[in-house]
Amino acid sequence: MVESGMRRDTMARQSIFDMKVSKIYPLLLQKVERKGRSKEELDATIEWLTGYDMKQVDQDMTYGDFFSHAPAMNPRAELIKGKVCGVQVENIEDPIMQKIRWLDKLVDELSKGKPLDKVLR
Repeated sequence: MVESGMRRDTMARQSIFDMKVSKIYPLLLQKVERKGRSKEELDATIEWLTGYDMKQVDQDMTYGDFFSHAPAMNPRAELIKGKVCGVQVENIEDPIMQKIRWLDKLVDELSKGKPLDKVLR
């Protein structure tokens, strides 16, 4: 039973790693815009975390590569704490998955109305 759960977790992780930025970015944008936030705020959040200029990102890049090759992960990202999907982001062992969840956490905070300057720590 544990083995099948581990396999499912690995498959889920692989699938998010293999998805294209062009698939995930619009979902993030939908989430923030539904809550009255802007594309500019989302881009500023992503740029703060990763160092990417979102106008120049290769949308065909996989999400795993997006985080693996981020030009300048913000050293303050380690201050991002809390739960995403029931998991404490500070306890995630896989470094790429942790970066993905850091962005998820920031997008959640942005969507919940937290001021951008507070989201960007």
